[in-house]
Amino acid sequence: MIEINNESGVNVDEVRLRELGEFVLEELNIHPQAELSILLVDLDTMSAYHEKFLDLPGPTDVLSFPMDELRIPGPGEAPPEGLLGDVVLAPEYVAKQAPTKGNTAAEEADYLLVHGILHLLGFDHAEPEDERVMFALNDRLIADWKAKRAGEAR
Repeated sequence: MIEINNESGVNVDEVRLRELGEFVLEELNIHPQAELSILLVDLDTMSAYHEKFLDLPGPTDVLSFPMDELRIPGPGEAPPEGLLGDVVLAPEYVAKQAPTKGNTAAEEADYLLVHGILHLLGFDHAEPEDERVMFALNDRLIADWKAKRAGEAR
């Protein structure tokens, strides 16, 4: 189950974010009843979270707050269910960042939502090998998402 709360004051395609979240959780074999919250906030709120939780100044694009520490199941394991956690996005920041990455605001939000979900599932990018694994999976999920959407548009 995915809950989206838009407190950002910015119009965001919430249907797209929900569909992407569902796609990612299904692709990663996370139980369909696992709960994911997506919170969209303004720059001041994101700055406050960034400072409070990471002790870093100013806003950032995405933060993740895991709850039940769910992980991707291994072969033969049952899909985990429970509270996945919260992904917090700052749409205004994302929109400003998108052109520097060669993306539209929606594409950048897609990428960052996947990134946030992967953090909720225990992925990190502090070490070079962990970064390679996480970003490769992020890129694959985005490519598969785009291919799925392209197939549906036909």
